[in-house]
Amino acid sequence: MNRAARAALRLGSLACALGAWQSLTSLDVDVWLRFSQFPTVTDVAHAFGARLGTGAYWQDVTDSLRRIVTGFLLAALAGVATGTAVARSRVAEDLLGPLLEVVRPIPAIALVPVAILLFPSNEQGIVFITGVAAYFPVLVATRHAVRALTPVWEEAVRTMGGGRWRVLRSVVLPGALPGILGGLSVGIGVSWICVISAEMISGEYGVGYRTWQDYTVLDYPGVFVGMATIGVLGWATSTAVELAGRRVTRRLPGRTPTPAHPKGASTRATHLV
Repeated sequence: MNRAARAALRLGSLACALGAWQSLTSLDVDVWLRFSQFPTVTDVAHAFGARLGTGAYWQDVTDSLRRIVTGFLLAALAGVATGTAVARSRVAEDLLGPLLEVVRPIPAIALVPVAILLFPSNEQGIVFITGVAAYFPVLVATRHAVRALTPVWEEAVRTMGGGRWRVLRSVVLPGALPGILGGLSVGIGVSWICVISAEMISGEYGVGYRTWQDYTVLDYPGVFVGMATIGVLGWATSTAVELAGRRVTRRLPGRTPTPAHPKGASTRATHLV
């Protein structure tokens, strides 16, 4: 299937979903699900158009994006570093592993009271919650990716005289990068869930804060405008992470099957060292 056909299929599926929504809400269909309570697509579109022309809307978008980018970048750095350390060092695993496994099941949004008590401003607390949400997917993905690397690459580099940092830079991180990028892709999605929830609970400005305010005043088209904005922003940031990952992985050395014999391993090591 060519690109044009795929694009048409995607647009067609979206159009069908919007058409079903418009039909069910305009006809006030109530068969267990109460579509009569929903705004129509046209109501939401009119509200969306009105919001686009206001400075408050773009301020909310900017605030949410800033919180996401800051928290996600901090989580990416910390998650990759911690995951690599835990996977490569028994001391790090024994020291950090139990604590991380106890904290990991706690939903990031449940840390809102902790963030309120710990940080002097709501802004810092929201960034903290966003970072925690993305941290654990990146950590787990990095740990599994590093542990899954074939040892022959590291042994070959060491045989050629490479030290610990050379192995880390030339073998471990490039080899684990596809798995790390998978964790980053999951992490950015989880970050959006938590940043919106945190903004609803304790935020000042932001898409989540504005959506909750619309709900409290029964502005249901405004609520759906917030939901649509969240969806578009989440899709855009996830796509950006995936595209960046594809570009990086295409430039990695050794995008060929793992060598199955010592001669292949030596060739790989020579390239890395």
